[in-house]
Amino acid sequence: MIRAAFESQNGTIFRCSISGHAEFADAGQDIVCAAVSSAVQLSANLITETFQEQADVSAENNLIRINLKHPETGNGSLVLDALLSHLQYLSEDYPQTIRIIS
Repeated sequence: MIRAAFESQNGTIFRCSISGHAEFADAGQDIVCAAVSSAVQLSANLITETFQEQADVSAENNLIRINLKHPETGNGSLVLDALLSHLQYLSEDYPQTIRIIS
């Protein structure tokens, strides 16, 4: 199961961490893992490249973290809100593959 944890302060998401495998299908064929990976990568790139916001982004050993340095300004928290919504929709479409903690 994929575990997605989102942390917020005063209603603003400032950090997320995504880990695990959906186990929906064999490795290389798992559309849920592919969807989550793509969404997280897009989110990280939007925050750091498109919006030029300061964030710590790390990916290692099946764990991806995005930590906004200034969540109260800019669009980074909106991107993380959208990522959370996207993962919630995926978890509804593919039950037992994603666990969201917020």
